[in-house]
Amino acid sequence: MSRATRATTALAKAGIAFTVHEYDYDPEADSIGLAAAAALGEDPGRVLKTLMALVDGRPACVIVPSDREVSMKRLAAVFGAKAAQMMKPAEAERIAGYKVGGISPFGQMRPVRTAIEEGALVHDLVYVNGGRRGLQVRLSPRDAAAFLKAIAAPVVA
Repeated sequence: MSRATRATTALAKAGIAFTVHEYDYDPEADSIGLAAAAALGEDPGRVLKTLMALVDGRPACVIVPSDREVSMKRLAAVFGAKAAQMMKPAEAERIAGYKVGGISPFGQMRPVRTAIEEGALVHDLVYVNGGRRGLQVRLSPRDAAAFLKAIAAPVVA
């Protein structure tokens, strides 16, 4: 299977330094992010999950450590909104253009507002989904945030 995805192509085109890491994806895992961290032998705080949300009814992407949960109240506040909720899987797939379990913030079909947990920026390198189930890219969280024009803020509960 090819390691090239829309996500890796977008990162390469932007000149962002990254490495590709594959692992055995478990569709039955209770937590895809925690399963990825375990498979990669990494601290779950360094393996970030990409979630799709609706903030005042508009799509948004939120990137948080795989061992943390998003605070909908904090997410709404980041975008100056009143309410936020997780997007239904089918809608997330349609908007992002990736399958659940393989949603990457990079190379989405339609760019959306993005927030990243500010605590993730303390790491030199983090893992983020590379656009396919079982594929992670390792890169600087600051490079990821800059590329995505993401707002770094406390968004975890």
